[in-house]
Amino acid sequence: MQINSIIPAPFYNRDVVQVARELIGKRLVRRSDAGLISGIISETEAYNGSQDLACHARAGRTARTATMYGPAGHAYIYFTYGMHWLLNVVTGEEGYPAAVLIRAILPQEGLDLISKNRTGVGREHWTDGPAKLTRALLIGKELNGINLTNSDSNLWIEAGVPIPQDNIYVSSRIGLGKTPEPWLSMPWRFRISDLAFMDKP
Repeated sequence: MQINSIIPAPFYNRDVVQVARELIGKRLVRRSDAGLISGIISETEAYNGSQDLACHARAGRTARTATMYGPAGHAYIYFTYGMHWLLNVVTGEEGYPAAVLIRAILPQEGLDLISKNRTGVGREHWTDGPAKLTRALLIGKELNGINLTNSDSNLWIEAGVPIPQDNIYVSSRIGLGKTPEPWLSMPWRFRISDLAFMDKP
């Protein structure tokens, strides 16, 4: 596969909500010993610093959250519910703990590999959730902290396809449990609302 234009670090060194919205339509690429897998990012959520009570940084800097305080454009990968790895992209100035959760992608390349990694799961559900896509792309702890702006990292994000603004659905984040307001209702979740336009010439 020819590597397209990799998104540079300055793209991520901005407000996390803006980055979360603009990551919609970008292409996530994973290179492993088995081959290449890629998909269009179709859903994201923004988590904005220690004041955001839905963000891991609300508890301050810990061994788990240290990556969030690092350089923009690096991967923050954490383990949750004792079984799932989730992929986030660090944003903003170094020292400010903000990150975008990659919640879903639309598979494009390496479909045979995804099928093997998601045995027994229908194609429509291969990567339609944050834990599902990490399984499909073999993303785990060993990639935590890597530079997503360098193809040598074996995980990177490229320019993808333009998504019309009226095709991006904005809502509050999900799965936040008892997170108090106003953080529970912050409109920081972005997703492609209609896939039909992608089939047009």
